[in-house]
This record gives sequence, C-alpha cells and structure tokens, in this order.
Amino acid sequence: MSENSNGARENSMTVTELRQKFLDFFKEKGHIIIPSASLLPENDPTVLFTTAGMHPLVPYLLGHEHPLGNRLASAQKCVRTDDIEDVGDNRHLTFFEMLGNWSLGDYFKPETVAWSYEFLTSKDWLAIDPAKLFISVFEGDEDAPQDEETAQIWQSKFEMDGFAAEIGVPGRDKPAVGKKGARIYAYPKKNNWWGPAGQTGPCGPDTEMFFDTGLKHDAAFGKVCHPNCDCGRFVEIWNDVFMEYEKTADGKILPLKQKNVDTGMGLERMAAMLQGRSNVFETEVFQGIFSALSVLSGKIYGYGSDITDRSFRIIADHLRAAVFIIGDERGVAPSNTGQGYIVRRLIRRAAREALRLGIKEPITQIIAQVVIGEFGVHYRELETNRGRISKEMSQEEEKFAKTLEKGLKEFEAMSRDKLISGKEAFDLFQTYGFPLELTEELIGERGGNLDVAGFDEEFKKHQELSRTASSGAFKGGLADHSIETTKLHTATHLLHRALKNVLGEEVRQKGSNINPDRLRFDFTAPEKMTPEQIAAVEDMVNDVIRRDLPVHCEEMTPEEAKQRGASAYFEEKYGDRVSVYFIGDETEPFSVEICGGPHVARTGELGSFKILKEEAVSAGVRRIKAVVGGDEGQG
Repeated sequence: MSENSNGARENSMTVTELRQKFLDFFKEKGHIIIPSASLLPENDPTVLFTTAGMHPLVPYLLGHEHPLGNRLASAQKCVRTDDIEDVGDNRHLTFFEMLGNWSLGDYFKPETVAWSYEFLTSKDWLAIDPAKLFISVFEGDEDAPQDEETAQIWQSKFEMDGFAAEIGVPGRDKPAVGKKGARIYAYPKKNNWWGPAGQTGPCGPDTEMFFDTGLKHDAAFGKVCHPNCDCGRFVEIWNDVFMEYEKTADGKILPLKQKNVDTGMGLERMAAMLQGRSNVFETEVFQGIFSALSVLSGKIYGYGSDITDRSFRIIADHLRAAVFIIGDERGVAPSNTGQGYIVRRLIRRAAREALRLGIKEPITQIIAQVVIGEFGVHYRELETNRGRISKEMSQEEEKFAKTLEKGLKEFEAMSRDKLISGKEAFDLFQTYGFPLELTEELIGERGGNLDVAGFDEEFKKHQELSRTASSGAFKGGLADHSIETTKLHTATHLLHRALKNVLGEEVRQKGSNINPDRLRFDFTAPEKMTPEQIAAVEDMVNDVIRRDLPVHCEEMTPEEAKQRGASAYFEEKYGDRVSVYFIGDETEPFSVEICGGPHVARTGELGSFKILKEEAVSAGVRRIKAVVGGDEGQG
C-alpha cells in the first residue's frame, strides 16, 4: 500500500481493525482485556456519562485489588457533552471510543514508553514513520521535578532507529526534519500533568504523542511551530499518564505508594490519521450515515457548502451518541433531567439540522438502524436493545415535531411587524428548536428582517451560562471516595435489596448517582410507590443498619456470583473474575452484589437511612433520593 503525505499507509486500517490490533498488542504484553463498561457510571458523582476508560477503574487506581490482575486493557465507550455546541467542526465528537491500557502498581515508565513506541512504529502493528512522531513531557515545577526519565527513554527508542531526538524548547526550536532536530518538548502542568480532579487524590506527569500531519505552519499562532501549537500541524494521538504522586488536603504533592499507569488513545482520531483523512468524519464509520442522509436530503457530504457538511456531521454524531446511550445496558430514555435531558438534546439538535437539510420526514429510526448495523457486531447490546432504541428515538422525534408546530404559531405572532429581534429569534431556537436559518428563511418569505447579531449575542450568553452551570456535572477524573460517599454507596446496596423484598424480585437497578450529600437510585417499577411501601423499604434498611452487619468481598467467576444470588446485569460482558460484596451473615446475607466498591466495613457506620423523595424518571422507571445519618441512628 502506498504512503500518503502524512507518512501513514493510506486506507491501510479500518476503525474495527485498529481497535482489535490495540487489544491484541496489549494481550501479547500480558494484559487482560476487559469489556467496555456502561456509558452510565453507577457511582461517580462527577460525571453524567463515562468520559474515559479509567472511570470504571476508579477503585483500583485508588488501591483496591482488581479481580483480573494488575495489567488491563480495553476499548471503552465514552460520551462527552461539555463541547456539544462545537460538534459540527472537523474534530469534536460527542460519542467516541477510547483505547487504553493500565498498570495497577505493576510496570511503569520504561515499559509504557517502550510499548507505545513499538505499537506506533513497528511494521507488525501501526507502522508509523518515526519521523512523523513528536513527544511532550512535564517540564517540572515546585511540586515535582522535570520528567527527565521519560524524556531519556523516548530518546533511547528514537536513537535505536537512527534519530537524534533532541529536546527542544517550545516557541524557540523548530521541530525535527528527517532524523535530526528537536523532537521532544517539555511543557508545564497545564499541558503535561494529570489530576487530581478534586481537591485531593492521585496525580502525576504525562507524556503525549503527536502526529505531524505535514500541514504548513500558520504564523498567526507564533513564529515557531511545536507539538502543542494550535495551528493544526500536530495532532495528539496518545497520552500516557504516570500516577506517581498524591495531592493531600493541605495542598502538598507527595510520592504515591502504588504507582499506576493510565493511557488513552482516541480510536476515531487515530484511525483518521492512519487513513490519511483530514478529520474523523471521513473515516468509514460515518459513511453509512452520510449515505442515508444523502438519500433523504438529495445533498452529498463533501460536495456542498460548509453549512451542509456541518449539518451532516451534527446529525451523524448526535444520533450515533443517542443510539449508544439509549441502547446501553443501563440505557436511559429522553427526559427533562440529567442524562435523559442530554439524550433529548442530542435528538432534537439532530432533528433541527435535518430541517436545515430540507428533510421533512422522520430520520431517527433510519439512522439508528445504520448505526446498529455498523457497531452491533462489537457492541451486542445495540442489537439486543434495537426495539427500545427505535421506539424511544421515534417518540422523541414525534414530540419535537409537535413542539415545532407550536413554534410556528409563536413565530407568526412575533413576525406581524416583519421584524424578529435577536431575543425573539433565540427564544424560538431555545424553546421550540428553530434553527436560526429557519427563522431567517421564514421572515425573509414575508419580506421582513432578522437581527442576526442580536441572536449571536443571546446565544453566546446562553453558552457561557450553560458551561458555567454544567462544569461540575461534566468534569472528568477520579470520583470522590470520601467516607460520606462510601457510606452512601453501601446504602445503595441495602436500598436495592429492600426494594426487591418489598416490590418484588423483578425490580432492577437502572443507575445511581452519589455525591457527598445524598444518593440517587433509579429502578424499574410499573407504578408509583405507595407511602406504605416507601416506609417499609426505609424501615428495612434501617433495621440492617441497626444490626451492624459485616460487609465483606469475595472474588469469583460471574457464573459463581449468579449461583450465589448476586444482583448484577448478567447480560453485560464481565471479565473472568468479579468482586462480589456480601452484606450480612455469610450463610444468609441480606445483600449480594457484583461491585467495584468502595464500601464501609459494617452497616452500623451508616448511622441511619432516610428516603427524601420517590418520583418518576420515565415510563417504567422510578427514582429514590435518600440520605444517611450519623451515629445517632444506631441503637
């Protein structure tokens, strides 16, 4: 196969092939391949969705022993929505897959760097020309020294292939050409330091790998190009994080007893680089969606205007994300709150773009089938939940169509004087989902005018407010594992079992969210709980707390866990070994669940349990909000 200008073998590897190669490589290096966890994190209050491969491994990165060992790798489903308004350009995605490998107190910098270099450059794997690779490391500060060790390891790897691999200064030294010149650059914390997400926790330097696309440097971004330059020449393709420090409550950075490695490679972005594509939307995984949209709209992606291409991208990204969220093992339906609100927003934003393309008929079910066809072989839950996906997306699209009808009536009232103000146009956009272009087209047909600048101003204000309000909900990183959240996590196990005892064994957990102040637990139920049922559940949990029962963990196979009565999603893809938490007497425990922790040692530590609210989430799903108390609850 011929090489393109980027130094990669053009069209040499599909997304599916890259995913499998990554997993095969680390399997050869002694890693256990773990399945992708749910997109809906069960006990992480910092995020609505799983945003990185490390999220399911939080307890183990904090020192909890993983049942499958200390070398792991995975391809993880991820959703990030903090940049949702930017989707439509050539790089932002809402749903993506993250390839990662982890060392939980096992290997460290020498092996990590060596394997990264081997996977990227070896002819047996990705066969990237080393001349196209550039590296960044941590430059050091008052908290930690410069990561000279990692830089030296990189140098030795490049030198084995005949490269000088000099260490350059960003903004002063030009990147290497051929085998000589600056190739490794040191940057401060904002570029090459990871964590902690909260006030305390594991943290450390990282080293990032960049791919030289060959694009000419734009001097508007500085006189001299370098890997972290924003001109677009360099694209980050892999990040190796070395968790060798811990930030304490008093702000000190101290050495960590268990040194971990956490790496992340964006699957779609890496595939685009290997295929010589200019952006992720040109990879094969989006072409089926684009073909369907072309049939529906009569337009072709890549041959029309930038506005048309942007609409294609938004529809493809948003509906793909919605399919994965609804079709997840713990899938949620569109709603007005939390995760369900994000699903609703994705579907409605895609529907708005369909209008912009001139598509009048429903599209969500058509695109959903394309996505399931593309990904259902690897993510079997999409095939399993095909009916649910189609139903929820179609219903939401229908609701949105009715909302648009109301919006048209509102528009008619606004446009009587043939002038739509910026605020009025934004209200139509925000409340009724009217794209600006639709409002502009409608007012133009009536010979009127639209205050576009006013709309832009209102939109920017809304964007700033939205990002400020959601910054806490969408931030990533290690979850809070304080004693309060640990108590509440244990309480969810007691609540789950009590609900089954009171309402019936068919009760099934649909998700939970915990912060230091309260727990939120979603579960299946056909109707609202009665006051008597709520009281019975609360009393049952408090009885277990008063009895001060022990909590212990055992490792076993998923089949053994099932035989011992563990509550879990047994249609999920578990590994060969799982952690099972028992609450109560070993012969007749009150609760048995597959879980990654953390938990208290005895139920008495919870103090007391109080249900604050029981409410509907969606059809067939209820939600309980509850708190635990202090020691006064015992006795």
